[in-house]
Amino acid sequence: MNCDGLYLPSFNRHTYTKGLILKNRFEILGSAHNIKEIRQKERQGVNIIFVSSIFKKNKNYLGLYKFNTLKSFTKKKVVALGGINSKNIKLLNLINLWGFSGISYFKKKPPQ
Repeated sequence: MNCDGLYLPSFNRHTYTKGLILKNRFEILGSAHNIKEIRQKERQGVNIIFVSSIFKKNKNYLGLYKFNTLKSFTKKKVVALGGINSKNIKLLNLINLWGFSGISYFKKKPPQ
């Protein structure tokens, strides 16, 4: 398929990525919400783990303290997801992240 990467959602538990011959700079990304899913993503050979939700109050809501604790269980690059906006972006400086992603932060509001 000549892809540059592969995304494995948290519900994907298959470990078929091990032993694949991949082209240079091929990235395997995965998302996780708890320690069990982080371990699964490590077994799948992911390079970057998206952990959610850091700020958005949903069923996977972690908050800064729980997020930082969860992040400490892996040596992989960690990206924060969930509810990141211009009001709470400065709080991300409190934790050592590889990156963050937030729809509400990057989405431009239309002029009114």
